[in-house]
Amino acid sequence: MFVRYAQGFVFLPGGYGTLDEFFEIVTLVQTKKIQPIPIILMGSEFWNGLLDWLKSGPLHEHCVNKEELHLFTICDDPDKVANHLLEHYHAKIKLHGSEESI
Repeated sequence: MFVRYAQGFVFLPGGYGTLDEFFEIVTLVQTKKIQPIPIILMGSEFWNGLLDWLKSGPLHEHCVNKEELHLFTICDDPDKVANHLLEHYHAKIKLHGSEESI
């Protein structure tokens, strides 16, 4: 249920549980079970190895496509993360015509 009402997801370095939640959210967007939503991985030093593996493994084996590697963003700057989430939220509000309720 937490996915249904979320405006975005920010993942910090973590273990199996973090990876499980990250891949669950990416899968829901990939399969169009939920609308595209910001998925941000904080800490490029930690997450770049995962991106490298996704490129050399699943992408190379045609299990995912190149566009699907853009379903998430790796970032180190908390201000950029906050701005990205706000921009997405404001665009969503505008799209649904609820701008006056902000």
